[in-house]
Amino acid sequence: MSTGVVALAEIGDKTQLLAFVLAARFKRPLPIVLGILAATIVNHSMAGALGAWITSVLRPEVLRWVVGLGFLGMAVWTLIPDKIDEEDTQVKGHWGVFGTTLIAFFLAEMGDKTQIATVAMAAHYPDPVLVVVGTTLGMLIADVPAVFVGDRFAKKIPMRLVHGIAAAMFAVMGVVALLNLDGF
Repeated sequence: MSTGVVALAEIGDKTQLLAFVLAARFKRPLPIVLGILAATIVNHSMAGALGAWITSVLRPEVLRWVVGLGFLGMAVWTLIPDKIDEEDTQVKGHWGVFGTTLIAFFLAEMGDKTQIATVAMAAHYPDPVLVVVGTTLGMLIADVPAVFVGDRFAKKIPMRLVHGIAAAMFAVMGVVALLNLDGF
């Protein structure tokens, strides 16, 4: 679930747009992909730890409402197209391609919808480590092709449909959490 939700939510997200920009700027896919992987592991591990911590401090009834409403909020947020800010791409080049990608991705992912989704899923599902593995895989599924095929690929993706599917998945997860169903 975490892999699919994040892979869909990441399409058209600002970090995917950042992958396009870095690929066009540096034309060195391997260090870009490794930077994306490292940044995502660190960022989503922190998000997963936060989600696990939240489950330890909130009563189950409160957690159900927080997670359920959070997923519904993510559904709405997923329908809003992202734009990449110029400062997201302005990490200084003296860090090299890997370092620049690592720093830029880590900063761009802070507070991003996929990071918030990781927190919510880690709070909802019993194993936050598997959530982090899944969300990291979802990021790579969406961002690695962006690095290798660039902007040409993005123009052929039906973004509204993909965002609609991701939003529907978040909405279903929200309703399931609110109704306290254990199917997800």
